[in-house]
Amino acid sequence: VNMAHREIPLFVFVLLGLSSAEVWSITESEAAVKTPGESHRLTCTTSGFDFGGSVWNWIRQTPGKGLEWISVVHTSSIPIYYSESVKNRFTISRDDSSSKVYLQMSNLKAEDTAMYYCAEETH
Repeated sequence: VNMAHREIPLFVFVLLGLSSAEVWSITESEAAVKTPGESHRLTCTTSGFDFGGSVWNWIRQTPGKGLEWISVVHTSSIPIYYSESVKNRFTISRDDSSSKVYLQMSNLKAEDTAMYYCAEETH
């Protein structure tokens, strides 16, 4: 297989939650297909959360495998942590003014093929 031309599908997830007390939603960016070495940015747009006071994570699920935590960004963007599998290639960031979380992915690899999710961390 010529890895230079192998396509990497990146899938995304949309979540809408309803309860008697609140309405919240998470909408992630469109699915994309990339080739190894390319870059891509995922966007997670939220509403109904105390965004500025929340800790946000990106996780992924590769085909046929379990969930893998990728990265976390705490309030005020400090601290930030990454899994070893994406360290120095992926960058998480947040924009509290627009309630968005981003995942900038660089130097994509075939093993990055996955469904990507953003998630609010609650305790």
